[in-house]
Amino acid sequence: MRPWLDSLGLARCPPFQRDPLFLGALAAGLLFWLALGFAVPLAGRLAPPMALLSVLLWQPVLEELLFRGAIQGELLTTPWGTRRLGPVSAANALTSVAFCALHFMHHAPLWALSVLAPSLLFGLLRERHDSVWPALALHIYYNSGYFLLFGVT
Repeated sequence: MRPWLDSLGLARCPPFQRDPLFLGALAAGLLFWLALGFAVPLAGRLAPPMALLSVLLWQPVLEELLFRGAIQGELLTTPWGTRRLGPVSAANALTSVAFCALHFMHHAPLWALSVLAPSLLFGLLRERHDSVWPALALHIYYNSGYFLLFGVT
């Protein structure tokens, strides 16, 4: 049996900062925020520090440990979970659908659906590096860009 840190994707952290997929995801996030900033009025104020801490750190950490660590990690141990359609495993697809469904509880439907693509990317990075660290770093980065531009809702 694997140690619990390893099963959550926390035991190893191979270098991912130079991965072209990770770097492309960083650039795509910046382009998305710029486009969104031109299309939607900016918040003009920062949220209270505890709210920022929650959406910029605690929520990404908890979500990545639960979804990419525990759920996707466990599904990847099954023969079914490792089946692929292109680069996306069944484990990643199912985990991303669950992640998207969770966002319907607190977000407008269109915004909740919009987290599906980033979730698939987080899952792809989790599998590519056998670690949740790249997904966690990107999740924090994406949340930071959005909430620093538009505030915490």
